[in-house]
Amino acid sequence: PAYWMQDSLGANHPQNCNQGGCGGGYGFNTETSPGPAVPPIESVRAMLPKEHQWPIDDWWNFHAGGGAFKDIHVFTDALNARYGTANNLEDYTMKSQAQAYEGIRAMYEAYSRNKYTSGGVIQWMLNNAWPSMIWHLYDFYLRPGGGYFGAKTAMQALDPVYGYDDNSIYIVNSRFEEAKGLRVQTKVLNLDLSEKFSNGSTVDVPEDGVVKVVALPDSSNLSPTYFVALRVSDANGKTLGSNFYWLSTKQETIDWAKSNWYTTPTASYADFTALSQLPKVKLNVTEHSEKQGDNEVTHVTVENPTKNLAFFVRLKVDKSKGGEEILPVLWQDNYVSLLPGEKREITATYKSSELGAAKPYVEVSGWNVE
Repeated sequence: PAYWMQDSLGANHPQNCNQGGCGGGYGFNTETSPGPAVPPIESVRAMLPKEHQWPIDDWWNFHAGGGAFKDIHVFTDALNARYGTANNLEDYTMKSQAQAYEGIRAMYEAYSRNKYTSGGVIQWMLNNAWPSMIWHLYDFYLRPGGGYFGAKTAMQALDPVYGYDDNSIYIVNSRFEEAKGLRVQTKVLNLDLSEKFSNGSTVDVPEDGVVKVVALPDSSNLSPTYFVALRVSDANGKTLGSNFYWLSTKQETIDWAKSNWYTTPTASYADFTALSQLPKVKLNVTEHSEKQGDNEVTHVTVENPTKNLAFFVRLKVDKSKGGEEILPVLWQDNYVSLLPGEKREITATYKSSELGAAKPYVEVSGWNVE
């Protein structure tokens, strides 16, 4: 019921509440999401005939929703304003994964950071019963997109979080045990990766609790698009959680006066257009696979040997080189960003029967990956 989500017990908002006032479960959103969830390019190509894949037309809208959700123009308008106008299908779908990652991660982290004040959130929805441009974390073809991995990041057991509202860093502990002696490393980097702020803190976080670590300095001396890199480790230096944010000195502002039941317009957008200027990088990638019961596990080591950022790196595992992508697949992480010299090992788990007699082949792509 809508009254669960209103602002205070007994408040008199007759337009939105039941007669006699609002409910007391403010902050419990039982059905919400950023909305549109444009799938990765392979799913769009499977969904639409070639002549309707680009530019966006009514065939896309047919795979949206109904009523107020009959098309994805609000999402697309925001994407073009924030990331720069998409030039083709490849450009649009990559930017869509980034925007979905941002939105889903922010939704979950807003609630987790404010746990016990905000009641909770339920994403609408997990997946679709047919090929769709909206409302999923993985699509009809069982292919996970940016939103899925944004949710996965936000649900780390120990999640270092950037607060969009107060420009501060938090640690969210979702374990039912106290986390003592956590080392939190915060770096603020310009677009060219010049370091503008660095902080190392040691914190204790109560069970299922939240601790504010540090407030970041004013962003006025930063490049219009900049980055915040976060890492939490134990006393021995083992990484327990990480997060990477792309942010803008141009603040997003919301036009609350025009808000309605399904959307609140954005009056001014963040500026991420400079991401298109990131230099191309070539990554070092190695992989090996092993059987674990009925499953095949592919271990991928991806390293950035360059002096530039490898932004939003996507991994796929195929049925041999040039073969179909293996689906369903459980990636440990994906759409990752690697700073110079950074190395990650990421696993993909899938049924051996999906592979058959083929040899797994790992594909690597990304925002600025050669």
